[in-house]
Amino acid sequence: MATEPKGHHWKFVRSGGLDQVVLKSGADIANLSKLDQKLWVALACPTRGIEIDPATLDLIDTDKDGRVRVPEVLASVSWLQDVLKDLGSLLSGGESVPLAVIRDATPAGAALLAGAKRVLASHGRADATDISLADITATEKIFDAKNFNGDGVVPAASAPDPALAKAIEDIISTHGSMMDRSGKPGVDEKIVAKFFEDATALAAWHERGQSPEVAAIAKAAQAVAAIRAKVDDYFARCQISALDDRAAGLLGATEGDLQALSNTVLSSTTAELARLPLARIAAGRPLPLADGLNPAWTAQLHTLATDAAAPILGSAKSELSESEWTKLVAHVAPHRDWVASKPLSAAEALGIERVRELRAAGTEAALQGLIAQDRAVEKEFEQLDAVEKLVRFQRDFIKLLTNFVNFSAFYAKAGAVFQAGTLYLDGRSCNLCVRVADPAKHAVLAALAKTYLAYCDCVRRGTGEIMTIAAAFTDGDSDNLMVGRNGIFYDRKGNDWDATITKVIENPISIRQAFFAPYKRFVRLLEEQIAKRAAAADVSAGTKLQSAAQQVATADQGAPAPAKAEATKFDLALITGIGVAIGSIGAFVSTLLGKFFDLGRWVPLGLVGVMLAISGPSMLIAWLKLRQRNLGPILDANGWAINGRVHITVPFGGALTDVASLPPGSERSLVDPYAEKRRPWKLYCFLVAVLVLAVGWYAGRLDHYLPAPVKSTTVLGSYAPAADPAK
Repeated sequence: MATEPKGHHWKFVRSGGLDQVVLKSGADIANLSKLDQKLWVALACPTRGIEIDPATLDLIDTDKDGRVRVPEVLASVSWLQDVLKDLGSLLSGGESVPLAVIRDATPAGAALLAGAKRVLASHGRADATDISLADITATEKIFDAKNFNGDGVVPAASAPDPALAKAIEDIISTHGSMMDRSGKPGVDEKIVAKFFEDATALAAWHERGQSPEVAAIAKAAQAVAAIRAKVDDYFARCQISALDDRAAGLLGATEGDLQALSNTVLSSTTAELARLPLARIAAGRPLPLADGLNPAWTAQLHTLATDAAAPILGSAKSELSESEWTKLVAHVAPHRDWVASKPLSAAEALGIERVRELRAAGTEAALQGLIAQDRAVEKEFEQLDAVEKLVRFQRDFIKLLTNFVNFSAFYAKAGAVFQAGTLYLDGRSCNLCVRVADPAKHAVLAALAKTYLAYCDCVRRGTGEIMTIAAAFTDGDSDNLMVGRNGIFYDRKGNDWDATITKVIENPISIRQAFFAPYKRFVRLLEEQIAKRAAAADVSAGTKLQSAAQQVATADQGAPAPAKAEATKFDLALITGIGVAIGSIGAFVSTLLGKFFDLGRWVPLGLVGVMLAISGPSMLIAWLKLRQRNLGPILDANGWAINGRVHITVPFGGALTDVASLPPGSERSLVDPYAEKRRPWKLYCFLVAVLVLAVGWYAGRLDHYLPAPVKSTTVLGSYAPAADPAK
């Protein structure tokens, strides 16, 4: 039976509870398409908010959805295989690509190499052996606006003479522009074609306006058009008046209209006057052109009589019948139709003379010729994008792989791309800080990380820039971490930001913190209760002082003296009750200590048991949560798709947060001239120990450890609690 060929030999390491593939050779990168996606640490990441140049990520993000996915990474690997001799050259990173590593045996590689050499030649470095991103981005040298660059856009500076340059500027002013690779506006084939299409239509329209049938009636048509609406209105009112004698009075200038005008300073430009009919309304009445006219329309009617009625009707007219008006309107119809057919053209802004000049000078053919010359070098220049892509991939692609296929950059503490910088706050530096766009939305998912997170608003006072980060506290305690505390955040570029905590997600930070947490909570509760009692006592004392002051102030007003309080009687029952209570407490303490001393040599273990009873539950919960700390939800909330549980173990968590410590070899003086006076705790502890031993001796719990002369039963006899009642 034939054996299947062996696949690529992979190497994995265990980090963060995950088996992570090692990328140590070009073959590892080339075979990523054969690596099961279930073994990739991430399946998607955002193109913004991480420490990789967004321009590089945009080249990988071919569907432009703002996320880099596995198929897009594999497509980039395939392209790199086509243009590089060995993908292992990517492992070194760097800002430049040696020309020797470009694979000139493939069409894509050969074209890319030619493009790289052209870039270097444009910088006067034709003999250079490598190309950098700085060479690519210096577009003002590569794409000189006076030369063709293959993008099909011609700026004015590329024109060979001033006339064509001015034509390009005129076209841009009316029909817009496209941005040339040189960074200057220019025109392309579509813009030029559209301009001359509009210019031709506009010129043709103007030529039709010069035809005899249109030009001869231009003045008459303008005179008719200026007043046509009012004349039509006048004859319509006269027609209605023929239906009813009352209509003439209602459709003409009514008494109310005239009354309104009586209180107005009138002129031929008064708007209220212009709204009245042209003349008096009457059934079958022709339109007067000389007398009895509305003053607001006298000029237009005079123009109608001289420029339209007289030439068309054959004689001067003092009045115009409705049929004659209809004849005038029909006569000027060709001109009206010509005006209505005027094309909507932006080229009109240049004026018809300039439009005719551009058309007559063969400008369109000259511009299309320039564009064709530019297109002729398109294939040579189109590889410049590929050159930039290769240089960017040389610098950034392996960085992406070590933060996507595996998280080696994170676990090697080399600065993962999602780590935004370092937060210094509360005597600690937090290295796991991520940018956050929406803290409220981020916190919902990030809470599942079981990690203590502090959301901070960061501001750069000098520039006014703002951003929000989430910082993970993985060592120390949380006693002084609270909303409102200030710190300093340093981003990956070393810029400092003022940081203020705005929200915290509380989770255990360490087992040590969990051990002391119950005692600290007890102390805080005790302090709160004492503060409440002190505040209540202060209020009560203040009330009494106020009452006393008021009594003193009103003593001269004859106010009756307060009744003398009845003297408190000596209450034997109360004293008896207090004694019983004290006796009960003493008995309880005696019993408790007795049980404790019954442990004998196991007393130290008893102490440990008591402490575990108090701190054990807190430590157990902390132990469970610390082993559930997971980076995944923190990144998922930022748009990543993490493929597994990326654990933050206790040792690694300690490395992500550095607690302040003195440098090795430092000298330290413990003498503090401003320290508070020390309390004699040793004396207190000694007295407590003596008291405990005395109670134990009195109860007889120490008798079996002591010689007979000093036993409690010997010294106290029958009065000893441990004495035998039968004796």
